[in-house]
Amino acid sequence: MAVAAICVILSSCGGIGTTAGSASSNNGSVLGGILGAVANGQTIAGVIGSVLGTDKPSESDLVGTWKYSQPGVAFTSENTLAKAGGEAMATQIKNKLQDSYKKVGFSSSNTYLTLNSDKSFTGKIDGKTLSGTWTYDASDCKVNLKTLLFSINCYAKKTSTGMSFLMESKKLLTLLQTAASLTGNTTLQTIGDLSQNYDGVRIGFDMAK
Repeated sequence: MAVAAICVILSSCGGIGTTAGSASSNNGSVLGGILGAVANGQTIAGVIGSVLGTDKPSESDLVGTWKYSQPGVAFTSENTLAKAGGEAMATQIKNKLQDSYKKVGFSSSNTYLTLNSDKSFTGKIDGKTLSGTWTYDASDCKVNLKTLLFSINCYAKKTSTGMSFLMESKKLLTLLQTAASLTGNTTLQTIGDLSQNYDGVRIGFDMAK
């Protein structure tokens, strides 16, 4: 039954929204605290560097084995990132996620993705094995990973050290919580604030070859 549950969640992951808005700051939320600590006025270069769809990767760029290095964060528009406080906002969110990811136990050995040129893929997420086929829509940087039981939609973004693979934040965090429960790892129960949706933000994994 637990396997069925994670399959349903995985099949619903992904989905970049088309509405750009400022990040919400609900009382007590992690995002609200970050917004209160970050000043506006970042450079345009910094803003563009953390926006999905800039410097789009080609299909050939994606081929290879990508190993987890740190949490990945990107914004859905330049306007959203600028309002949120620029590059510093992305850094603050990464720092918050880093603690939670460490609790789960992500590492380069248990979280990786191999995209082959024949459109097959293999990989692991926190040690859970995945395999199947993949497709890529370069127009919106969407990668679809299809297994026998479900599909995962994520979004690729070039970074200075490799590639980010990102999802809508609440979907990813729900997936991580479910994955943790399957292994008896209850540490993610302590990150309720991070389950709040980051409006206009996509999170996931920064990976390197």
